[in-house]
Amino acid sequence: MLFWTLAAILTLAAALAVMLPFLRGGERTVSEAEHDLAVYRDQLAELEREVQRGLISESDAEEARAEIGRRILRLKGANEEDRPPRVPGQGKLARVIAVVAILAVPAISWGLYGVLGSPNMPAQPLAARLTKDPSQASIEELVARAEAHLAANPGDVRGWEVLAPIYARLGRYDEAAKAYRKVIDLAGPTAEREAALGEALVGTGGGIVTEDAEAAFDRALKLDVENPRARFFIAMARAQEGNPEEARTIWQELAASMEEGSPWRVAAGQALASLAASERRASASGPSEEEKAAEDEAADDMTSEARQEMIEGMVASLDAKLQQDPDDPEGWRMLLRSFVVLGRRDEAEAALARAREALGPQSAEAGKLEEFAASLGLGTKE
Repeated sequence: MLFWTLAAILTLAAALAVMLPFLRGGERTVSEAEHDLAVYRDQLAELEREVQRGLISESDAEEARAEIGRRILRLKGANEEDRPPRVPGQGKLARVIAVVAILAVPAISWGLYGVLGSPNMPAQPLAARLTKDPSQASIEELVARAEAHLAANPGDVRGWEVLAPIYARLGRYDEAAKAYRKVIDLAGPTAEREAALGEALVGTGGGIVTEDAEAAFDRALKLDVENPRARFFIAMARAQEGNPEEARTIWQELAASMEEGSPWRVAAGQALASLAASERRASASGPSEEEKAAEDEAADDMTSEARQEMIEGMVASLDAKLQQDPDDPEGWRMLLRSFVVLGRRDEAEAALARAREALGPQSAEAGKLEEFAASLGLGTKE
C-alpha cells in the first residue's frame, strides 16, 4: 500500500509540474516590445538629467530626443502589426484542454494497468528471491544466489566448480575463466580443470586459441595425455596457426579413440569437415573421396556451413574490434591466424599492413607481429 501511495503522490506532482505553465497562462507577461519601450523611456529621463547638469548642449539633446522618439514610434508600429487577433475565450479554452489532456494520461495509464497488469502481485525483493525454492527460481536468480554464497564463502571449492561451467554456458567467459582459476588455486590443478579453463579462454578470445588458452591445454595434457578437450583445442590451435596437417592428424586420432556417440568424436568429425571445406575453398578444387566421407559423417550432427558461419562471425567481430582499438598485438595475431585458417590470405595480407601502421612500422611489437606473420606464410611478397 505504501508503494501505491507514493506512486500516486509522485504522479500528481509530475502532472502539476506540467500543468503549472498553463494555469499561469492568464497572467500578464512583459513582452520584448514593452521591455524596449521602458529602456527608451529611461534614456529620455537620463538625457534630461544630463541637460540639467550641463553635460550636453540643448541642440544635441534635441537631436537625441528626436531619435529616441522615432525609435519609440517604430516600436509601437511593429508591435501593432505583429499582434495576432484575439478571439474571446480562446486562451481559456486552450488551457482547459491542456489541463484535461495532462490529467488524462495518468488516469488512463493507471486504468489500463488495473485491467492488463498485475497490481495484486506481491513484491519480490532480491533477498526473498534468493531464498525461495530453487525449483521455482530462474537461472539468473540461481546464479545470483551462488554468487552471494561465494562472496560470503570464497573458499568453497565445490561452489566455484558448479558456477564456472554455468558462466561458460551463459557466454560469460571472463567470469568462467576466473572461476576455474579460483578452483585451481584452492584445490590444485587437474587435467579437466585446466582444459575447462583453456576452453573458457577460447571463448574470451572469440573462438581463437590464445597463448594463455594453449598453455592451459598443454598443462592439461601433461596431467592426462588422453584428455579429449585439450586434444581437440590443441588441434584447433594448430589449424589456426596454419598447420592443417597436424590439426587433421590430431582430430583423426581423437575421433578414432572415442566411443561411438561421444560428443568429442562428433566435434572432431565436424572440425575435420570444416577443415576440408576451408582447404577446398582455398584451392578451388573439389573434395576427395576421403574428405567427402568425413563431411557426410559430420553432416549427420551439424552442417559444416553452420559451423563455418559461426567462425566467420567471430572473425568479423574481432576485425571490427581492432578497427576501434588497433593497439592490440595479440588481437592482430588472432586475426591473421583466423584469416589464414579460413583461406582468406588476401585479407590476411591487408590486415598485416593495417597492423604495421597501427603499431608503428619501426616498433618492437610490429617486428614480433611480422615474425609471426612470416610463420604463417604472410608478408613474403614485396
